Amino acid sequence: MDEQMTGSTNGSAATESVMPRESRESTSLRSEPSTGDKRSRSDDGQQDGNDQSEWQTIERRPNKKSKKTPKPDGSNYPSITFSSQARLQSKININQLRDLVLYIMADATAPQWVSVRHRPHFRKVVTILVPGLEEAMFKPTVDFVAYHKKTLVQAAERLITSPDDYYPRPLTESGLPDVLKPFARMFSHLWPVKATGDDRQGRMHSPITTFLTAPAPKSSEDKGKKGPKPVRDPQGWQNARTSITEFVLTPEQYVENGFFVHPCLLKDQQQREAFKNQEGWVHTSVDKFEDGNAPEKEIQHGSVTAGREVIAIDCEMCMTGEKEFSLTRISVVSWDGTVLMDELVKPDKPIIDYVTRFSGITKEMLDPVTTTLKDIQTRLLALITPRTILIGHSLDSDMKALKMTHPFIVDTSVIFTHPKGHPFKHSLKWLAQKYLNKEVQKGGGTSIGHDSIEDARTCLDLVKKKCEKGKAWAAGEASGENLFKRLSRAGTSYKAQGGTQAIGGVATGKVTAAVDWGDATRSVCSVADVVLDGCTCDADVEAGVLRAVQGDPDGSVVKGGGVDFVWARMRELEALQGWWNQNRLDASEEASPPKELEEAAAKSNPFAAKTESDDKTSAFSKDLNFEATGTGESTCTTEPAKPLLENCLGSVADRLKRIYDSLPPCTAFIVYSGSGDPREMSRLQNMHTQWKREYNTPGMKWDQLSVKWTDREEQALKKAAMQARNGIAFIGVK
Repeated sequence: MDEQMTGSTNGSAATESVMPRESRESTSLRSEPSTGDKRSRSDDGQQDGNDQSEWQTIERRPNKKSKKTPKPDGSNYPSITFSSQARLQSKININQLRDLVLYIMADATAPQWVSVRHRPHFRKVVTILVPGLEEAMFKPTVDFVAYHKKTLVQAAERLITSPDDYYPRPLTESGLPDVLKPFARMFSHLWPVKATGDDRQGRMHSPITTFLTAPAPKSSEDKGKKGPKPVRDPQGWQNARTSITEFVLTPEQYVENGFFVHPCLLKDQQQREAFKNQEGWVHTSVDKFEDGNAPEKEIQHGSVTAGREVIAIDCEMCMTGEKEFSLTRISVVSWDGTVLMDELVKPDKPIIDYVTRFSGITKEMLDPVTTTLKDIQTRLLALITPRTILIGHSLDSDMKALKMTHPFIVDTSVIFTHPKGHPFKHSLKWLAQKYLNKEVQKGGGTSIGHDSIEDARTCLDLVKKKCEKGKAWAAGEASGENLFKRLSRAGTSYKAQGGTQAIGGVATGKVTAAVDWGDATRSVCSVADVVLDGCTCDADVEAGVLRAVQGDPDGSVVKGGGVDFVWARMRELEALQGWWNQNRLDASEEASPPKELEEAAAKSNPFAAKTESDDKTSAFSKDLNFEATGTGESTCTTEPAKPLLENCLGSVADRLKRIYDSLPPCTAFIVYSGSGDPREMSRLQNMHTQWKREYNTPGMKWDQLSVKWTDREEQALKKAAMQARNGIAFIGVK
């Protein structure tokens, strides 16, 4: 089921011994000339006299003989096939699609769910993400006119296979609607694919990040070590010095991460004026959010603090009730590391558990203490001004222990994003090991406990490094390696690509390309060797893929012969389906294509929509920091008599078929949807965010909440997330 071996049992040395000298001198894997030594001849003009004069250095010329491409009907043509005898335990997931690419082109292990034959003869891999494709579209009797008339149960009803049916469905032209028949000419099966996610949290992980992030390999030295491997800047990395204000939590992040709302974050003036703290709570003296801005004349040129006062806070707590923690120690450190405050605090309630193994607090330490929480609040209110930025790790817990709110927060658990996205967060200990190469919290789990001063200074060091390096540094790639980087580093060539020196496979690196809408330079695609972005319709994407595969005639951007690996994304179907702008599904109204697309239907392209990326982005575009640039104008044409969805699907199928027909032989071609319909999941997630914002507003009562979040809504979110994770994929070889 694996590749056909291309090397001989006698080894490369035996092969070389029967080659002419001229052939042995021209077997370099790369186009760059290498050097070799040759014994001088009597007529070389060299004088005898010592050993050095008997040798000369010559350049080895690369082997220009083109490798023969296997014939499609030959015994060594590469293939990816599924056996009906195979036994699948679950649906394949996006990780497995990515690992298939890594197996074909680099260093991953062989997949168990398909048979890959003659791996050394694969020349290229092209992968295209098409959000909006759904399994039920491939039913021969599908009614595209009524396709959008389902509401809250549409995701479940659009699945052909049952949740327990993990096997791919054979494709035949007779079993597909007319507009999708080209798929049967490219692929043999439709694969049910599961996007990664967290069922307990009701979350779906980004299909883009999942596919474009490979597991980080460990060396033999690293395998015996615990904890993360210290990070190294990638080759060619340039620091982008960034102001600390760029990392202050937005109001949305503030609420999402569980902070109680400060009154200056309330949009309504009357709400701000009527705001009252809950009993025991205080808020810092910031009337308006804009009060935190420092005048330009007071900001030193190049200063990362931007005229702000920055302090780090870390608290230790003990238990004073079931699931109730009270403040017992607070440490405050200035930007330069000076300790401004380090106080033990006596809780108002009796302590039932000192949690010494984590807090480091004992009964003996607190017995003589008379300082109360109110004393600490008074001191902090005098210390914190509207221009003060608070730094901490999971600072929402500390602020709740302090019973205090402040609008300007930099949280290291947020700015060092977890690759799985919210609500997953890295521990401070892990971040220190990874990005500072130091050990903290060594006393955790022992009688020593944590050191709050050390933790506060660690947060400062992390933020300082982030400010020096820039936003893109350590941005969600902590537990993996970018796929483009991996292929560039570990891409493998075989005899078919590299000649006899590559028998058995040699890591020479692969050239990669990304083709996308908008500005891809600020996304996970930015590290591809060739980035063809700025697409405004799928016609641009099609042209970009063909350019990447075939190369520029003059080699100006894409070298002659094209790149080895291409990842691209088509978005017109995503927009028409309403997935791009996350149209809300409501039981009282029918889902319909976005209004922008209906207005554009009379124009040449009824699919490319104008969107506002601030509040209308999909799960995919959020992950790429995508900014929509669609103009509603392109070279795409359709038949206006058909439903928009049918026209769009026909356009997508035709584009994919044209790309397929233009691919060189021995090219693996993968098309995947990424996910199912995410709109109901998004609706419930936004509902939960709204509830969380109101619930965390001090003084807000349950009957005053505009939305309620109960176990019913929680279960509905989990169900919607499970449905949203159902996608499809197609795998073939040209």
